Amino acid sequence: MVLAGGEGKRLWPLTADRAKPAVPFGGIYRLIDLVLSNLVNSDLLRIVVLTQYKSHSLNRHISMNWRMSSMLGTYVTPVPAQQRLGPRWFAGSADAIYQSLNLVYDEQPSYVVVFGADHVYRMDARQMLEAHIASGAGVTVAGLRVPREQASGFGVIHTADGRRVDGFLEKPDDPPGLPDDPDMTLASMGNYVFDTRLLVDAVKRDAFDDHSSHDLGGNVIPALVETGEVGVYDFASNIIPGATERDAGYWRDVGSIDSYHDSHMDLVSARPAFNLWNEHWPILTATPPLPPAKFVYDEPGRIGSAIESLVSPGCVVSGGRVRRSVLSPKVDIHTGSEVEESVLLDGVDVGRGAVIRRAIIDKGVVVPPGVQIGVDHAADRARGFYVSDSGVVVIGKGQTIPGS
Repeated sequence: MVLAGGEGKRLWPLTADRAKPAVPFGGIYRLIDLVLSNLVNSDLLRIVVLTQYKSHSLNRHISMNWRMSSMLGTYVTPVPAQQRLGPRWFAGSADAIYQSLNLVYDEQPSYVVVFGADHVYRMDARQMLEAHIASGAGVTVAGLRVPREQASGFGVIHTADGRRVDGFLEKPDDPPGLPDDPDMTLASMGNYVFDTRLLVDAVKRDAFDDHSSHDLGGNVIPALVETGEVGVYDFASNIIPGATERDAGYWRDVGSIDSYHDSHMDLVSARPAFNLWNEHWPILTATPPLPPAKFVYDEPGRIGSAIESLVSPGCVVSGGRVRRSVLSPKVDIHTGSEVEESVLLDGVDVGRGAVIRRAIIDKGVVVPPGVQIGVDHAADRARGFYVSDSGVVVIGKGQTIPGS
């Protein structure tokens, strides 16, 4: 089960018109492709994706691009909230599973793997499943070490022996340090493996708790910790074929504009922190039939170039300069323009002489000639653009940019 119903408020305005897992990533992918690729590469081939918030583009992407063999009984299926148990939507991640237990009853599996849909990483879920079975735990939580000052946004795991979880805090204001490293905390990745019986009993029990917010990490896991049924799986022990020394163990939560931008900057260097070129553990998706990217010398001294950048099919860089940026399909960069440390989504058109620095520009936006974005943040805010805490400028889908 992939939990993909989150609203993604901190990624606004990228989530103004789409679910968070449907947000484009890395030029040709969407965030949902990362978790689905991990599961499929792990040979876990019966997958349901629970969706809810503005899910049309997400459901369409999965239905059109993630097709498995019905003859072999394998599938990736989007399952929107259906109000099967009454006129209400999913109240939280645990409630999403509770309202979708018919899917579990239909398959009758021994184990249920429950992963989130909005993180950037590679993980062999089969290794985690095997560790869960060997441990004898009723549920296993995947954990990784993060700096203590960054851990308040995660569920925090406490384990005395490295095997059983004896404490679980959901997004604590003051995360505890580890016994062997007070500056680090063991954070939950939001990935779980359940014995089916335990999962069914736990979400049923939670559903009738009027004091619960019906969240898997906030309510169900802490309740199971009290009964001693939760084990921990160390993400650092997960071995991915083809991983480089630099990108082994990479994981990033792209829950905010700044982390989304940072994750793209992790892709573009000569030795990327997250390597898209691992043929042994590919990130799978489907791309439209577009021509290769083109770089044009269109007048004396105007040579289209891209340095330390990802340039997708259908792009034309015509006499403009691109540096440390990610261009999604069908982006046009015109003469004399400069794009630096930016993420341009499908169909963005950058006019002659425009300057774009540390920006994210959503699909179909036209940047008029001579316009500067990310150069003067006061001017950016005055034009109605969102500017993040670290100074990343975001222009939403369909937003009109005034000319210079």
